[in-house]
Amino acid sequence: MISQNRNDPEQIGEAAMKNKALKYAKMACDTMMEKFNAEDLPPKGSFHYHAGVFLSGMMNVYSVCREEKYYEYVKRWVDSIVIDDGVIRSYSKGTLDSYMAAILLFPLYEKTGEKKYRTALEIFAPNIRNWLKNEKGGFWHKEIIYRNQMWLDGLYMVGPLQARLAHLLDAPYFLDEAARQAFIMQENMQDEKTKLLYHAWDCSGEAKWADSESGCSPEFWGRAMGWYVVAILDILDYMPKHHSAYQRLCEIERKVLSSVANFQDKESGMWYQVLDKGYRSDNWLETSCSCLFVYALNKAMQKGIIDKTYEENVKRGFEGILKRNIKIEDGKLYISGVCIGTSASDYDYYVNRPTSVNDLHGMGAFLLMCASLAQ
Repeated sequence: MISQNRNDPEQIGEAAMKNKALKYAKMACDTMMEKFNAEDLPPKGSFHYHAGVFLSGMMNVYSVCREEKYYEYVKRWVDSIVIDDGVIRSYSKGTLDSYMAAILLFPLYEKTGEKKYRTALEIFAPNIRNWLKNEKGGFWHKEIIYRNQMWLDGLYMVGPLQARLAHLLDAPYFLDEAARQAFIMQENMQDEKTKLLYHAWDCSGEAKWADSESGCSPEFWGRAMGWYVVAILDILDYMPKHHSAYQRLCEIERKVLSSVANFQDKESGMWYQVLDKGYRSDNWLETSCSCLFVYALNKAMQKGIIDKTYEENVKRGFEGILKRNIKIEDGKLYISGVCIGTSASDYDYYVNRPTSVNDLHGMGAFLLMCASLAQ
């Protein structure tokens, strides 16, 4: 594990943290670029959020350092799947997970002006507009196997995409709907006591994990909560402050991030796989959710949604991740302690999920965090 710079986080200056964050972000990008040709990123040949999350992080790093190799890598991946008429070679139309990577089309279209990127977005737009909804208006996570189920992950998959489509297509519906989905989740999935949100909700009560009264799954899974708070902030990037939903989204974000900060592990600075059960010996500190929470706390401070009292949480989180779960060997960066993909279930399921090294979930979350801190 990294042994450098074990100073008390309160002693680390802002400039030093920015430099460190950018250094590690570039090292992470270079490590993955050496491991994979862009077109070989898993799942190879498919428009999917695994690659989308990682490349979104890389694009954010590019926006900070302006090193063209990172932009070109993202473009090569997109061009390997989006053909000249804007058609996507391979994606699963019936799952929200397949739509997240479309967020990469915006910066490519803005920089190149190539019509195929806009055409692809115009193809995606009606699919999202006509998405299946449960009786409360919430998006099904998948059309077939997860009927009526909302997952927190889903807001990240399409919420920011909808916000940007609203601007590109001059279609306010998409921005309104992105906010509506966040509200439906908060109204039906938030625990009154902790202010955390359960991973999933089935208003029909058909899912085997659904609570008989609320329809919610039984646990607060770290990465799902991370996707939710990150998605709201990314939606707000494209929502004018006079929009009717703006202040309510900010209030949700404040309350949820306050709760998230309360569950930060005091010793490590990280967060647990099951957020509210850090006292259990079989629970463990998970890297990707910790990165997403640091990103969200830092970005919320940058946007003025929360105050500067959270700076210590950000510093402790960043340093904790570096010290515990980042390893550097021969100039390459390795991220451990990242939960693999996960369904909604009970406590034992979450804490027994395998972890991986340089999983695209973890790498993407790490890059989002570092790019935010480096700004």
